[in-house]
This record gives sequence, C-alpha cells and structure tokens, in this order.
Amino acid sequence: MSSIAIVGAGPGLGAAVARRFGREGYGVALLARDGERLGALAEQLAGEGVRARGFAADVRDPLALAGALARAAEELGTVEILQYSPVPQRDFMLPVLETTHADLFGPVEFSVYGPVAAVQQVLPGMRELGRGTILFVNGGTAVIPHPERAGTSIAFAAESAYGHLLHDRLAAEGIHVAQLVIPGAIVAGHARKDPAVLADTLWGMHRDRHGFRHYADDLES
Repeated sequence: MSSIAIVGAGPGLGAAVARRFGREGYGVALLARDGERLGALAEQLAGEGVRARGFAADVRDPLALAGALARAAEELGTVEILQYSPVPQRDFMLPVLETTHADLFGPVEFSVYGPVAAVQQVLPGMRELGRGTILFVNGGTAVIPHPERAGTSIAFAAESAYGHLLHDRLAAEGIHVAQLVIPGAIVAGHARKDPAVLADTLWGMHRDRHGFRHYADDLES
C-alpha cells in the first residue's frame, strides 16, 4: 500500500487533491502547521471514504517536516507521491527595493530548504518501490518575477530550478518530477483554477508523466 503526502494541505486545493487521489486508492497524508485543523480535515475526508491522516509540521523546520513524512509512511504506506504546495506567507511579498537579506530567510526556508528536506525523506521509499511522483505547485512568480513580491519571486525561482534538476536526474529511475504553475488565485467555480479542476490536473500530471512545467491557466490571468 502506498500513499500521497500533501505538504501544505488545507480545505481548498489540498482537500481536493486528497479526494482525487483517495478515489484512486491512495492513503493520504495531510501535512501543515495546525494539527487541530488537519485532524478535522482528515475526519471529514474519512467520512467521504478517503483514508487520510494529519501530521503537523512546519515546512520551515526541515527536521520536523522529515519526521512527519516518516510517520506518514509508517502509518499509511510508502509515500509514492509527494505534493509540495504550502501557501507562502504575506510577509514574503515585499517590494524588491525594500527586501533585505534577512527578509529572504523565510522564503528560502519555505521554498528551498522545505522541498529539499521533503524530497530527501521520501526518495528512498520511491526508489524501493521503483516508481514515484514529486509535484511542485507554485504561483506565477515562479515564472515571471514580480517586483512587489520579491521574496516569493526569488525563492520560487530556486524551487523551480531544484525541481527541474530532479526531473532530469530521476526520470531514468521511474520517478517523475513536475511543476504546476497556478497564476493568480485559486477560485472556486473557475473553469481552470477551481480546486477540483486543479486536482484533476495534478492527477493527470502524475498519470501521464510528461514534461516538467505545466500551467493551470494563462500567466496573465
């Protein structure tokens, strides 16, 4: 039995992905900072027939994140799919000329140290399975930097580079690495950016295993 670990799970995209992959028979590990909210979400999903459990961890604490992923694998089965999709904090989005080196600590912890710690934790299990998928979910600044959102622009670019390097190096091992860029906000009812639609997109990326970067919508949206 294998599982999907959703880092940054919440009631929107995270819950939709949990439902989509849960319908395919995967156990679902929900990771975020608030353990109480995760417990409520896991209970809701369980009522819908999804085998889900919450594991509290802050992505800015690499050891805690790795530990939560290890517990998830023990309780739900080897992590075959890792989705890294936490929502950045507002204080990461300062104008570039107001951004000091200290202001970049948080974004880099969030979008570089966190993903690296998560991947390093789950990669041995994927290799043992002989298959796996790593999905990075980012906003539009991962592609087009925004001068008013310097922290995420810089950190997302680094996360994108890391993901692309993984994509190139792990393909031969049966491990697919891909990125979904979601321009603007996730909007309920939107033809392309509704959470359930995005969850279907992510399922298709996992299933079809084609290319690294995918776009949920036009970058101008």
